[in-house]
Amino acid sequence: MELLNWLTEPFAYGFMVNATLVTLAAAVVCGVLSCWLVLMGWALMGDAVSHAVLPGVALSFIFGVPFAIGALVFAMLAVFLIGGLRDSSRLKSDAATGAVFTALFALGIVIVSRTPSQVDLTHILFGNVLGTGPGELAQVLILGAITLAILLLKRKDLVLLAFDRVHAHALGLNAKALHALLLGLLALTVVASLQAMGTILVVAMLIIPGATAVLLTRSFSKMLVISVVLGLASTIVGVYASYYFDLATGASVVLAQAVFFAFAYLFSPRGGIIPQWRLRKTHAA
Repeated sequence: MELLNWLTEPFAYGFMVNATLVTLAAAVVCGVLSCWLVLMGWALMGDAVSHAVLPGVALSFIFGVPFAIGALVFAMLAVFLIGGLRDSSRLKSDAATGAVFTALFALGIVIVSRTPSQVDLTHILFGNVLGTGPGELAQVLILGAITLAILLLKRKDLVLLAFDRVHAHALGLNAKALHALLLGLLALTVVASLQAMGTILVVAMLIIPGATAVLLTRSFSKMLVISVVLGLASTIVGVYASYYFDLATGASVVLAQAVFFAFAYLFSPRGGIIPQWRLRKTHAA
C-alpha cells in the first residue's frame, strides 16, 4: 500500500498530471525525430531552431497571442534563412546555422531585456511545464500528432535520405524537398516541445535519445523504438525525481536521459567502453 501511495501521490494534483502528459508527448515526438537528426549530423540544426524561436516567443508574450504562433514563425524563418545562406554563398552548413541562430537568439534577448515586466526569460529558456494547462496540452498533442503522421507517411524516403542521399537522388527523390520537409518538422517539434522543455532543454530532447539509440543498435526501426522508450522512461523518472526531491521537472527529465546515455556509452554490447576494454584484455591474455 505504501508503494502504491508513493507511485500515485504526484498525480493527485492536476498540474502534475498535465506536466507529465505534455512531457510524455514531447518525449515521443522528439525521440522519433532525434534518430534522423543524429544520423544526418543535424544536431546543431536542432540547437539552432530551438534557440531561434526566442524572439517569436517573447513577442507572443508581449502581444498576448499564443506563443506557438510566434515560435513557429521564427522557427520557419530560421530554417529559411539557414537554407538561403547555405545555398547562396560559400558558407558551409555549420557556419550558416551558427550565424542565423546566434543572431536570432540575441534578438530575442534584446526584446526580453526591453520588456522585463511582461516576459519571464527563465520560463522561455527553461520551460514552465508545471504551469501547463489544457490548452497547452492540446497544442502539444496536435502539433506532435501532425509531425508523427508526416514522419510515418514519408518514413521510407526520409530513411533513404539519411543513409544514402546519392541513392535517393538516383531513385528520383527530391533531396532538397525532403530536407525542407525534415526541417519543417523540426520546427514543429521544437514548438510542440517548447512548453515542456524551454528553448535550451529541448535541444537535449532532440539529441540524447537518438544518440543513445545509435549506441545500442544498427537497425533504424529498433532505433526509433529505443529512442521513444528512453524518452518515455526518462520522463517518468524525471517527473518523480522533480516531485520528491523538489527539482526542476524539465532538467530532471534531461538528466535522466543523460544517465541512460552514459550507461549505453559504458555498457553497450555494440561498442560500449567497458565491453571493448574487456575484449582487448581477453585478446591480450
